[in-house]
Amino acid sequence: MKMTTARSGQSLPETPAGRFFRNYSVICALSGLVLTSTFAAGAPDSMIRTNSISNGAEWENDLPVRLPNARQVDVENIFIFRPRNQWTYAHHPHLAFFQGRFYAIWSNGRRHEDNPGQRVLISSAENFEDWTPPHPLVDTVRDANGVEQVLTAAGFYQRDGLLVAYVASYGPKPNKENRFVEALTTTDGQNWSEPRSLGLPLCPNHGPERTRSGRLIISGGIAYPWSDDPSGLSGWHMAGVYPPATAARIKTDLASFRDSSSSENVRGGVGEGSFFQTDDGVIYMLLRSHSHRLWLTESSDNGLTWSAPRPSEFSNANSKFHFGRLPDGGFYWVGNPLTKRTPLVLSLSRDGVHFDRHYILAEAHRELPRFDDEYGYPAYPHSIVHDGFLYVIVSREKSKIEVLRVALSKLRYPY
Repeated sequence: MKMTTARSGQSLPETPAGRFFRNYSVICALSGLVLTSTFAAGAPDSMIRTNSISNGAEWENDLPVRLPNARQVDVENIFIFRPRNQWTYAHHPHLAFFQGRFYAIWSNGRRHEDNPGQRVLISSAENFEDWTPPHPLVDTVRDANGVEQVLTAAGFYQRDGLLVAYVASYGPKPNKENRFVEALTTTDGQNWSEPRSLGLPLCPNHGPERTRSGRLIISGGIAYPWSDDPSGLSGWHMAGVYPPATAARIKTDLASFRDSSSSENVRGGVGEGSFFQTDDGVIYMLLRSHSHRLWLTESSDNGLTWSAPRPSEFSNANSKFHFGRLPDGGFYWVGNPLTKRTPLVLSLSRDGVHFDRHYILAEAHRELPRFDDEYGYPAYPHSIVHDGFLYVIVSREKSKIEVLRVALSKLRYPY
């Protein structure tokens, strides 16, 4: 394979969504799980961040059109998947480093997103350049009626010599019924267990991530399951921002939110979250929305309950993104901040509020790339920090999988 180098806001008025969600609490049973959805009536001091977290984008006609001071940085890139047969769809990539090797998984379909027969591919590499030919981690499966299901790559988690890969499984569109999460495990990266169901009725946006206490939280759309089992395989409890009346019938995060909030004018709903936690213990879950800005919900009790989502001043192209922390404690975000899904940008912050240092990681080379254009828009990132580098995996135009890396020393961070 060829390798190349490539503002603090003012307080917002109470939103209709906020009024809708306030003062609700529900606990009920679903597949043996505890489901909770609680919204605080008060506004803790930490909620100031909701209205001030920003990437400093410039707006015109309520659209983010420029990101001031975004600069170029030396980036290495390598394509680890290009379609060579009828399986032309590739999306939802995730990356891990385990026992001396990189591992990547992604969703792979015959042609279109989330169509029946979609499977999950895996590839690995001892170094950045030499990736193994992709092969199915979980191949196409059928339900009891012979209907091909949809499988979506849902991230990794590792602990004590165990690597866990998560896969969401559900029925065909439009309803995507019988949604659940499965986990596969390996101790050597070669031999994987059979999938085991976790009983969680959602499609994770990213795999479990640890909070300061060691608790694991899965970033979903409107549901954020948590577990205190360090293996990431059991003890999962449901929590999130879904309306209590819908808790027992959650089937697809975004669809459930839209169905329950359409009368409240929540701009098409929210979904596909990613979170970070500040040193005071507060967890900030940012959410994709159709309003070209990220919405934010907060938890001050380690993920048990979440505040009503509110719009932030952080721009986004209605696309997936990923937050993380650097070794020196700084925060970072990787995503598409402008109206089109280009460029892909790395934004840094010292305080988790002002993301004001921006680096361009990748761009589309054409405004409207063809499906087979190698350099279509780069989107849906996942990232890890390893051995002095930030690694980012993306899909290009939902058809190719690319891995990028940038040396942390090139970022001139901290300031």
